[in-house]
Amino acid sequence: MNITRRHFGFGLAAFGLSACSSNLASVQPQSSGGGLAADLRPTPNAGYDAWVTSFKSRAGGYGISDATLRAGFRGTGYLPGVVKRDRNQTEFKRSLEDYLSIAASDERVSKGRAAFSKYRGTLNALEAKYGVDAEIITAIWGLESFYGERRGDVPVISATSTLAYDGRRGSFFEKQLVAALKIIQNGDIPASQMTGSWAGAMGHTQFIPTSYESFAVDFTGDGRRDIWSSDPSDALASTAAYLQRNGWVRGKPWGKEVQPGAKASNVIQPQQGGPRFATTGNFKVIKRYNNSDAYAIGVGHLADRIAGGGPLRTSFPPDSNGLTKDDRISLQRGLTAKGFDTGGTDGVIGPNSRKAISAYQSQQGLAVTGEPSIALLNSLG
Repeated sequence: MNITRRHFGFGLAAFGLSACSSNLASVQPQSSGGGLAADLRPTPNAGYDAWVTSFKSRAGGYGISDATLRAGFRGTGYLPGVVKRDRNQTEFKRSLEDYLSIAASDERVSKGRAAFSKYRGTLNALEAKYGVDAEIITAIWGLESFYGERRGDVPVISATSTLAYDGRRGSFFEKQLVAALKIIQNGDIPASQMTGSWAGAMGHTQFIPTSYESFAVDFTGDGRRDIWSSDPSDALASTAAYLQRNGWVRGKPWGKEVQPGAKASNVIQPQQGGPRFATTGNFKVIKRYNNSDAYAIGVGHLADRIAGGGPLRTSFPPDSNGLTKDDRISLQRGLTAKGFDTGGTDGVIGPNSRKAISAYQSQQGLAVTGEPSIALLNSLG
């Protein structure tokens, strides 16, 4: 099974069906510094300006006041980087093994256990109220924003209006824009503070605006459904409410890994030769959050690890280059030791590793392919 970048970056996994963006900038650790990229800052665009003027003329029909429009669009503009990212979502493909290497990395597990411990009281209260396992809520938090560290800093009004104007999913994103403006109008957050992913998903657990309207919860009782705050309580409660209202069954597991030959129902094997999983109805509920088997397995497995469980018992087969995960880790370590930084040694061959491979191949006078191989690994000694 290949997992597209749609499930690895700021992008909506199942437009209109998901609560969130599966923000695997969440799953893919990256620096939180440096501010917005240049292409995520407003750029003059006459076509966009005309579209906004047209939208404002019909916004009253959606119940949006003139005051809200003025506040919402103050300082906003066309973001070319949003369109670029939307059109490039399927550029990279990942195996389930790679996905889980990132989704349930040692760092994500350790941070998840720490976050669970810190917010144990809130999480246990949410489990009691909504029936959703506290570890599942924590795992979604971990995948969506790295436990609040990567909530996104792109202005939501600019992002959703840019995508509505672009037209590829214009109707969907116009609905998100309208919902975002209503959130501002209702006083949940000032327009200047409404930020999120490049696709408009917001807060600790990356709700899109329409899902926020339907499911967000004021758990703290301060009169605002504040999923953006440094306090994650409202966001975690909103996620629990979303899962409950989409059919979560109290006390039922998401599923489990099963060994070959085991008698079990609803068994899936997303990657040929890899682990098999027996799933339940709650697995399908997780997929309502992000319509991907890999995502639901990632949430379930990360939740199990946060609860103290161990790694998967079944190994994945070698990749198309004949390399196991341990081989790929050795390759990354070898390149890094020779001065070619791979950006980490997790066994996932991404853009940084390919760049390092290319640089090493060039230095050695080899054909520059950027591809890992057994021969390349052996050449590193």
